[in-house]
Amino acid sequence: MEPIVSKDSVVYFGQDCYTALNSYLEKANHSKLFILVDSNTHEHCLSLFMSKIEKEYTIEVIEIEPGEIHKNIETCSGVWNVLSELEADRKSLIINLGGGVVTDLGGFVACTYKRGIRYINVPTTLLAMVDASVGGKTGVDLGNLKNMVGVISESEMVLVDTEYLATLPVNQMCSGFAEMLKHGLIQDRSYWEKISDLSQLNFDDLDQMIYESVVIKNNIVFKDPTEQNIRKYLNFGHTLGHAIESFYLTHPEKPTLLHGEAIAIGMIMEAYVSSKLLSLSSDDLQYIGDVILATFPKIDIDPKDYQEIINLLIYDKKNEKGNIYFVLLNTIGEAKYNCTVSDELILKSFEYYDSL
Repeated sequence: MEPIVSKDSVVYFGQDCYTALNSYLEKANHSKLFILVDSNTHEHCLSLFMSKIEKEYTIEVIEIEPGEIHKNIETCSGVWNVLSELEADRKSLIINLGGGVVTDLGGFVACTYKRGIRYINVPTTLLAMVDASVGGKTGVDLGNLKNMVGVISESEMVLVDTEYLATLPVNQMCSGFAEMLKHGLIQDRSYWEKISDLSQLNFDDLDQMIYESVVIKNNIVFKDPTEQNIRKYLNFGHTLGHAIESFYLTHPEKPTLLHGEAIAIGMIMEAYVSSKLLSLSSDDLQYIGDVILATFPKIDIDPKDYQEIINLLIYDKKNEKGNIYFVLLNTIGEAKYNCTVSDELILKSFEYYDSL
């Protein structure tokens, strides 16, 4: 597969990843190399990655705890301190080997340590391959508020090797699939239709599906790297999805929701809002719900929690001048950004999801 070139980075696929990596490491002459992992990728992915490095380098491995709950400033502080203790300088390189938490947090650590050192992302989950490691968004959560602190700064390169997915649990695979469905919904109906029937897909199709998903995202980000206009399309499902995810993160008595699981709910609800405010047809609304619920079992959201979730919308990063903005669909494959939605209609979207 041909590499995908963005503004300041390149995404490589398959075995080309390691040809590019080894060439880069040989030429760059970094003072120190660090690999950031969580305990899961330390166990399941690190040995595979290390086996692909051709020359001998002194490499320090830094491990963090897995999960969204650890994607915070406290974890960053721990990593910054380790880097300082190990005498990392501005010529050092961090390789982030992991899912979205590792790539988001590791990128932010790299961008802020000594005002910025270089980093490479090696995503090991489907979600990170198609979304979290592409486009230069780095950051951490502020309490239960998603990605409130961060910067946009691209990695030196992104290495997408699906061999890392072999040990990934089914729910984590599905979590990444939500972002792939989103890419089709906002930009490419034919892609949506191709991936919407999982029964017709197999693991051999996965590399091509991931490649096409990254192309869709990169085409948007290339035109609008700092999210002034069309990059906002990528937030479809995320306004309500992030609020739902944040709510469940801080209520341990509730089911644990992965990012993609929350976004799947948000996409159904925001599709419903689209059918009321824009031109999304009732047939397409039904189609979207059927496809998503075929992969993501419905979550029972207590009606008593609706208002508390809605209250979290005021913290959404897309808000401007007190307005809460949504991305909605005119039709499958065509999105519109900066849409305002009444609380009454948001409540109805919860009721619609509950009725399915």
